[in-house]
Amino acid sequence: MKTRSQLNTLSIEDHSGHRKPARLLASARLTAGVTILLFTLVNGEAAVEQRDFCRRTAQDVLTSCREAAQSDYWLALGKCDNLADPAARENCRKQASADLNDARQTCEEQKDARLGACARLGGAPYDPVIDPSNFVTRIDNPYFPLTPGTTFVYEGQTTEGFEHDEFAVTRNTRMIQGVTCVEVHDTVTVDGELTEDTLDWFAQDRDGNVWYFGENTHELEDGLITTIDGTFMAGVNGDKPGIIMKAHPAIGDFYRQEFSLANAEDFAETLSLTASVKVPAGTFHNCLKSQETTPLETDLLEDKFYAPGVGNVLTVDATTGDREELVRIRRGR
Repeated sequence: MKTRSQLNTLSIEDHSGHRKPARLLASARLTAGVTILLFTLVNGEAAVEQRDFCRRTAQDVLTSCREAAQSDYWLALGKCDNLADPAARENCRKQASADLNDARQTCEEQKDARLGACARLGGAPYDPVIDPSNFVTRIDNPYFPLTPGTTFVYEGQTTEGFEHDEFAVTRNTRMIQGVTCVEVHDTVTVDGELTEDTLDWFAQDRDGNVWYFGENTHELEDGLITTIDGTFMAGVNGDKPGIIMKAHPAIGDFYRQEFSLANAEDFAETLSLTASVKVPAGTFHNCLKSQETTPLETDLLEDKFYAPGVGNVLTVDATTGDREELVRIRRGR
């Protein structure tokens, strides 16, 4: 909208009715033309930027992360203020400040990881169309078959202790976004103590892609739930399903496995289709090797191996070298 002074400048006649000199009129037209051109260029750039919704999302989550870090800092100071001992109070405030700096750094690292993913995913909004009629009741993808009554048992010595993981495909189902999902009960113990108890929900579309519709997860310590971080359900609070295994994987595939901002954001990349793996359950060839990452833990890098007709047979923490190996499969329960 033009201001009153701009309108006066562009007038052909002044208030006395005399015509303005031609050079003033030309100058006004030139000024208006340059203004319009600049406005067009600026808004053209803005329009291009607005189309990259992936980068916009990364920036939005960065802002949220910074605000959360600041909020946690003030809350910590409130707790420090209620320490009677001056030295303890001061140490508490210093720790709160250090934690704030660490949190800010984490926010930046997460943003960089998201932008790295955006460079591969493109700028389109992540908004998969879920049509219940496009899904089937079975999950028989060769790399991720889930037959009800089957339990996959994994074990391995980790930096936390001896880990025992049971991935049990139940006969229960859960309706999510109109899709009937297979429910898997996944439990993890470390040195005999239950540390994780999760329900996962999967469904397969007609093309053979296996979708991950959510999880209800609990981490425990000394028998008490310490966090439910990572819990999400597609269709709730803007959360969306991702693909856990493609129907026709190809080397170089890079995709989202889940979408719950700042809560569950795993990515997967297919690295190989010819890997060989030897674990207690057997030796497997022509395995799919997938590398899985998340911006929520930028130092986490896992290599997972999926054998045709079996599913996941090995998970390796590329940072620590920890291995979780398939030791046996129980069927028919």
